[in-house]
Amino acid sequence: MAPETNGALTPVAETPAAAATKDEIKQEPTPQDGVSKPEPQDSESPPKDETPQSPATTAGEVMKTPFTSPLESCKPEPPAELTSDQESKYEQLLKTVSEWTTVPTTSAKNAPTEPITDDDRIFMTRECLLRYLRATKWDLTAATNRLMGTLTWRREYGLAKLTPDYISPENETGKQVILGYDVNARPCLYLNPARQNTTYSERQVQHLVFMVERVIDLMGPDQESLALLVNFSDTRSGQNATIGQGRQVLSILQNHYPERLGRALVVNLPFLIHGFFKLITPFIDPLTRTKLKFNEDLCKHVPPTQLLKSLNGEVEFEYDHSTYWPALNELCEQRRKEYHERWAQGGKVIGEHENYLKGGSDKGLNGSQAPVATIEEKMERLEVNLPQSNNDQSVDAITPA
Repeated sequence: MAPETNGALTPVAETPAAAATKDEIKQEPTPQDGVSKPEPQDSESPPKDETPQSPATTAGEVMKTPFTSPLESCKPEPPAELTSDQESKYEQLLKTVSEWTTVPTTSAKNAPTEPITDDDRIFMTRECLLRYLRATKWDLTAATNRLMGTLTWRREYGLAKLTPDYISPENETGKQVILGYDVNARPCLYLNPARQNTTYSERQVQHLVFMVERVIDLMGPDQESLALLVNFSDTRSGQNATIGQGRQVLSILQNHYPERLGRALVVNLPFLIHGFFKLITPFIDPLTRTKLKFNEDLCKHVPPTQLLKSLNGEVEFEYDHSTYWPALNELCEQRRKEYHERWAQGGKVIGEHENYLKGGSDKGLNGSQAPVATIEEKMERLEVNLPQSNNDQSVDAITPA
């Protein structure tokens, strides 16, 4: 029943989960269509820790805000080289989507349409199109249909209406936290089922979707996937998802977030939860199952200086919703703003390179990579250009600390 996909994000825990029993999922990954990906960094030998890229803390100080970047030594896995046939299919898909002028407003048959928007165009990067092609095993028709289906779903689901204020009640206890990056520079999304604070509703599903979108905001240049860390410690009966809930979330994530799961690390798994994993297994694609790891030493996958102390890392972290939630959303809003500014400076083209949009070294399709000023740089310009008032008030007095 689940759509055919390679590596779609798989949820677990209080947000409907999906996986397999420990014995069932220990299978070797299979190469995709004859294209072998470069060997990933050996997770048995994590990079040597250096100073964390995070808000400044002193020894023993409790951290309450997200990390802003991975360690310098942690690099994304390089993408696989495309064959000539795959490049040709990409060019065909790019030509097709570039000619789209309207998008159905719902998934209903003969649904009304509306004009395609800049939000649709910026979504369809080169890497996005390739993710949909890989997820459909390079079936051009299937990739085209699924991509249009996602543009429709983003409207119908009301993705733009999932605001921080609306989602905030779901995360008051910190049941989902984005914190740190793994050894391959993937942002880490923690799921903590024991901190469940609401009864099941559609907003629980929307909460997960919102957090996945924020993780994507925090991905750096050349990074396309996330690390999912699920901690079942202290989880009680009734705090986990039902089979129906799991299937609903799988449908969303496998259809509309393909190729987004880099690894899923599950720890402190209770015996009773194994039954749930076994029942949900038929709805998960085989490649995603190979990315699940159970009860492993997380320091092999996440540098200790970016891993929670409660999971054998070195980060003293306390979830304070009044501090963490605005800090996360302000950081993500800044990243999105810079992403959109680069896209506009590059000519607002479909098929733009995500490395360029994320602030990497790529010059973009038009080769006109104008630097996007950060908030700090804009403030510096403001301080230089603001005139002094007659009463000799200093710029410092009117510049936010």
